[in-house]
Amino acid sequence: MTLTPVLTDTWDKDRSWRLATYERAGGYAGLKKALKTEPAHLVQAVKDSGLRGRGGAGFPTGMKWGFLPPPDGGPRYLVVNADESEPGTCKDIPLMLASPQHLIEGVAITSYAIGCDHAFIYVRGEVLHVYRRLLNAVEEAYRAGYLGKNIQGSGYDLDVTVHAGAGAYICGEETALLDSLEGLRGQPRLKPPFPAVAGLYARPTVVNNVESIASVPAIVAKGADWFSSMGTEKSQGHGLFSLSGHVTKPGQYEAPLGITLRELLDLAGGVRAGHELKFWTPGGSSTPIFTADHLDVPLDYESVGAAGSMLGTRALQIFDETVCVVRATARWTDFYAHESCGKCTPCREGTYWLKQVLHRIESGDGGDADIELLLDLCDNILGRAFCALGDGAVSPITSSINLFREEYQAHIDGHGCPFDPSASALFPYTPKTTSPGAALVGAAGAGAGGHR
Repeated sequence: MTLTPVLTDTWDKDRSWRLATYERAGGYAGLKKALKTEPAHLVQAVKDSGLRGRGGAGFPTGMKWGFLPPPDGGPRYLVVNADESEPGTCKDIPLMLASPQHLIEGVAITSYAIGCDHAFIYVRGEVLHVYRRLLNAVEEAYRAGYLGKNIQGSGYDLDVTVHAGAGAYICGEETALLDSLEGLRGQPRLKPPFPAVAGLYARPTVVNNVESIASVPAIVAKGADWFSSMGTEKSQGHGLFSLSGHVTKPGQYEAPLGITLRELLDLAGGVRAGHELKFWTPGGSSTPIFTADHLDVPLDYESVGAAGSMLGTRALQIFDETVCVVRATARWTDFYAHESCGKCTPCREGTYWLKQVLHRIESGDGGDADIELLLDLCDNILGRAFCALGDGAVSPITSSINLFREEYQAHIDGHGCPFDPSASALFPYTPKTTSPGAALVGAAGAGAGGHR
């Protein structure tokens, strides 16, 4: 399996983020072609390509565009979800930093295809450098006539607004993002109505991930058959795979869907020298974990699902044998408890108690009933939360207990963690020590900050 530089084709160029660099690599050929094509034909081309949402859910992108009702004379909107914030997920921010014009051209083509004359890019406010780069890239596109009035002499007008969110993981959920964009507190909306019918300002709205929209220009320029020739039968095309953690060469690897972790590790130099793979996440911290037994699972939606996890955002966090799975799971749970919006009881209360029990086990104060208590808490959250945050919070817990139950029991029987946390670090540091009795007191502020 070889790498497929499409979204990453200009990342190694000098000043790759500039419009001139993008144009020299063939940029905006897709938009020029699109403006001479019927919008309905563009929607059909994206459907034919097999492009599925790259934000985690994997819903067919063209089908999502097709859900918009017939034009009624009022506005309709495109909103790009650039609120990347889950631990381990790090593909959209590098894409916007290295080549923002991929996204902006995709925004222009998508907006034309769905009949939108005002698009929004909702970017995470904490990544100020990304926000500034996007603003500059949008200004360049306006000056070059790729945005604004009468784009490329076609008579089509489009304005693009880059909006910085206030920083909340829940705003990665599309309806919470829309509430935040409208100036409200970011909390998920009850569906239906779905955004395609009543989204931003109660108007028909398409919400897509950065990578999904950035993939559109190449589909239009090179054809749906070119895109669908890559990947697998049901998971077509290419995608960014983010390798982090205990891997020799962490980074972004762009390859066809269906590549395996074994193949990606070969490209990335393997697990760090002298160590072996213990567990990994196929789609970020909200997906059930895998072990070395899953090295050859094709990384496509169907195969990963059949193996018991989710492809998600293809955030492959690699952990070797030095890592305590209880500690890693507890840190992820700190994040989800911190980022719960509080709208629904199962997630608001459940993640709080999951956090308490996990820290109790990790600190050596756990009891024999605590493992079953964790599973019971997870069972009361899964499928009962208002949005997917609750489901994502329990995935690493239930899967880690299923795969490493004896490690949880060792913490309970040995009244403490059998692992040296400094051994898993990639750099020398002195671990913060906490007495068992003080563990729960300090737990409220100990973990979430490290993931932000």
